[in-house]
Amino acid sequence: MNTPQAPEPGTTPGAHPLDMALRLIPEHDGSARGVAPAAYWNMVGPYGGITVAQMLQAVLQHPERLGDPLSITVNFAGPVEAGDVRIEAVPVRTNRSTQHWTVSMGQRDAQGAFVVSTTATVITAVRRDTFSVDDLPRPAMPDPMRCERFDTRGAMEWLQRYDMRVVQGAIPKTWDDSGHESLSQLWVRDDPPRPLDFVALSALCDVFYPRVWLRRARRVPAGTVGMTIYFHADAAQLARQGDKHLLAQASAQAFRNGFFDQTAQLWDSEGVLLATSHQIVYYKE
Repeated sequence: MNTPQAPEPGTTPGAHPLDMALRLIPEHDGSARGVAPAAYWNMVGPYGGITVAQMLQAVLQHPERLGDPLSITVNFAGPVEAGDVRIEAVPVRTNRSTQHWTVSMGQRDAQGAFVVSTTATVITAVRRDTFSVDDLPRPAMPDPMRCERFDTRGAMEWLQRYDMRVVQGAIPKTWDDSGHESLSQLWVRDDPPRPLDFVALSALCDVFYPRVWLRRARRVPAGTVGMTIYFHADAAQLARQGDKHLLAQASAQAFRNGFFDQTAQLWDSEGVLLATSHQIVYYKE
């Protein structure tokens, strides 16, 4: 069988940085090859949200996919290094309206052995037109264009990919152990603006800095161990949002013995809840 021919990941002139990061080339064995994108680099590896988006993309471009994403759970087992990554998405069971997937991402180490860095489970589904309501209303917020844009000059590379306008819970300016509530609210969209879809939404679910930094006003080492996203919108709802800002909100519920949880919600510009997410995050003194 001939391998489909396509440009190398990240080589399309003028393409949006997110679309460049999501270029996955099918391989003979059914897996897909991509790269750990420099445009979304964090302190020691790619921003977690882009890793989630790449793993979801591997499912979305799979020829056996049924329906649209319902949820994704990602476990960050180890670091992702610069260079090529291999992603394998396997449909383990297909029912009438739901499909269950396992996904893994890994790389070759210095000795040539393949090492898995990230695992995931994904559920896709065919949605039905039935009773629908949001029980969690969108908080009242000023128009995003009236809010000051977060200054990302000199910040990590992945922060350059987003237009963030913080309404409440900005990153502390003074690390003085004063302590604050862990709630942050902000308007956010891709930069440059890009029409919303499932992969962009999945990456946006991880734009929040560690809640422990806000709760303690202390910049301690922290990193996400596991993350789950629930998609409440269908593709048509995401298309109606276009490239407008989303309202994103995150807070923690408990900090204990080196781990805290984080819950987040993202609404569209009309107040419709598009996605919710939950994380378990490691931290230390």
